[in-house]
Amino acid sequence: MELIRGRHNLRARHHGCAVTIGNFDGVHLGHQAVIRQLAERAREWHAPSCVVTFEPHPREYFAPAQAPVRLSRLRDKVAALRRLGVDRLLVLRFDRRLVEQSPADFVAELLIRELGARQVVVGDDFRFGRGRAGDFSLLAQMGADHGFAVERATTFSLDGERVSSTRVRAALAAGDMASAARLLGGPYTIRGRVVHGEKLGRDLGYPTANLPLRGHQVPVTGVFAVVAWSDDGRTLPGVASLGWRPTVAGTVPLLEVHAFDFAGDLYGAHLAVALLERLRPEVRFDSLAELTEQMHRDAAAARACLQHHEGARRDGTAPPLQPGGN
Repeated sequence: MELIRGRHNLRARHHGCAVTIGNFDGVHLGHQAVIRQLAERAREWHAPSCVVTFEPHPREYFAPAQAPVRLSRLRDKVAALRRLGVDRLLVLRFDRRLVEQSPADFVAELLIRELGARQVVVGDDFRFGRGRAGDFSLLAQMGADHGFAVERATTFSLDGERVSSTRVRAALAAGDMASAARLLGGPYTIRGRVVHGEKLGRDLGYPTANLPLRGHQVPVTGVFAVVAWSDDGRTLPGVASLGWRPTVAGTVPLLEVHAFDFAGDLYGAHLAVALLERLRPEVRFDSLAELTEQMHRDAAAARACLQHHEGARRDGTAPPLQPGGN
């Protein structure tokens, strides 16, 4: 997949594609249905598929204090869309220029002049342009006038309710990793590069691979049974802590992964960490000794959880575990 950061990097060779536009936060089953629909249209037109998304999230731009917690950072979104076979991902900076652009100018500049769109797939609730005045009807009319097709995106439902980022966020907030995985099509996954930490886990007998989240607010915290995959192909089952580390007065969210029965060095490696089950919420302990005792219990619980998940996969009651569900 080609990642295009900003419209200034678009070239003439990017003309003539099938396009969908959206935030795609979490790349859940609903998003995946849209991507499949886009891929079908791209094949029909013998054209590449192109997903257009925004950074920052529009709600973060307009009201950062009220914006919902993101399900996925850009790196997670890129990985998920690449796995779905998208040909191109165009990341537009959501800024004042884009906000103040009229709907007609948005279509004329981006879809017609810069992308030369042949097919556009969007939902009925798609809004664009200044004051969110542009809608599906206007886009369809402009498509008819300028020679590109416009199609409604498929609505994907599960248990009689539309799959949405809001539903995924609610499941994660409740610590219901199984429900989140059903909506995402796989376990909730966080990716990052392993950095050096304070080595406290090593001192306590539980060395960890530390993945900083760079100020990213997380939709769920706690201690989890996990499976991680390294960029060199290793599979690492283990236990992980995700959150603010209240016992040691942490100030930024951090994902700390202890890989079972592993003695290697992961510094600098990229990991994809699938959170399979939340074992407990994040709590503050009065001493490191109390924390260590709890870590023993957490490790035992995680091992039992991983055995259960592996057994469910072997007997066919759980889907095969894939490196990343979002």
